Amino acid sequence: MLNRLHSRPTILLVDDDAALRAALKFNLEIEGFDVETCESGEALLLRNLPAGPACMVLDYNLPGITGLEALVQLRHRQVDIPALIITSTPSPNVRERIRAAGAGLIEKPLLGDGLVSGIREALAR
Repeated sequence: MLNRLHSRPTILLVDDDAALRAALKFNLEIEGFDVETCESGEALLLRNLPAGPACMVLDYNLPGITGLEALVQLRHRQVDIPALIITSTPSPNVRERIRAAGAGLIEKPLLGDGLVSGIREALAR
């Protein structure tokens, strides 16, 4: 049983909205993920990243550096953890920058199982 618990993928959730962060954490834990949270891109850059199977879910519109800017900095550090950026109505330029960073895009509002499906797809790659 202990090995099974450690094989659960970790989701690193980065969002500045405390209520949304708590709701998403709860939902993702119900879906069988371990969830670690950060409230900013700067906090993400300072933390130890998960060693096992993991996926980052970053809000694009964070105070300070954006979720995408934090991801680009991690990519420059050779961090290759799969990532999803969540945002509403992204411009074509933002869409291209997300693709260039090797991340998936999940558009708000977060309806249905789009986020969970996106995470499972990212982890499968």
